[in-house]
Amino acid sequence: MTTPAPAAPSRPLVLVTGATRGIGRAVAEELAADHDLVLGGRDASALAELAASLEGAGGAAPLLLAADLTDAAQVARAVEELGLAAGLDGVVHSAGILVPGTVEDFAPEDWARSFATNVTAVAELTRLLLPGLRARRGTVVTINSGSGYTAGAGGGAYAASKFALRALTDALRQEERPHGVRVVSIHPGRVDSDMQRQLRSFEGGAYEVEKYLRPESVAATVGLALRLGEDAVIESLNVRPRG
Repeated sequence: MTTPAPAAPSRPLVLVTGATRGIGRAVAEELAADHDLVLGGRDASALAELAASLEGAGGAAPLLLAADLTDAAQVARAVEELGLAAGLDGVVHSAGILVPGTVEDFAPEDWARSFATNVTAVAELTRLLLPGLRARRGTVVTINSGSGYTAGAGGGAYAASKFALRALTDALRQEERPHGVRVVSIHPGRVDSDMQRQLRSFEGGAYEVEKYLRPESVAATVGLALRLGEDAVIESLNVRPRG
């Protein structure tokens, strides 16, 4: 009598927003070897291309969540269609925007745009995913910033949104601790990315790539937070360029 082969262990399922660029893409590539993925972003074709590039990493083909995260109804439909509320091991909130400028120059809609993507969208997507995260004792990771601790001239809207994101994760951590959900806030310094190019253009300075973190280095910290054993949680982590 032939003994059936043991079933392959299931791989954790993690949703990554902002997955097609920068830190989000690096996170998807970091996790692909031992996680099943849901790739989130606005551009469905870019998501499909990324999914195709990751299919050889093993596990299930990546799922796609193509939605504008600031459109609550659109996001709710996408989450429902994917069935993510049934079970999810982690979500990495990597989508974000930079709205540079001074308080003198900003209009109300500039503040609203910064907070809509960097704070409100994170809160609403997390809310929709909480049943699934609780079911799997999952992990919420927010990609914050050094600007979540300090603010400078010309960066008020971005820093204010990142301070608010830190407050959101602090509150969520306390609320979800009884449910077994881990909440992690990662604060990178300057990263080699499109956002950094936008910032340096606003600042009028040279783009000095050798002085910035690689997205892969930030992704490695996300991988550490998600792979950590059940007995521990990295609640907050600062990662800075070494030089």
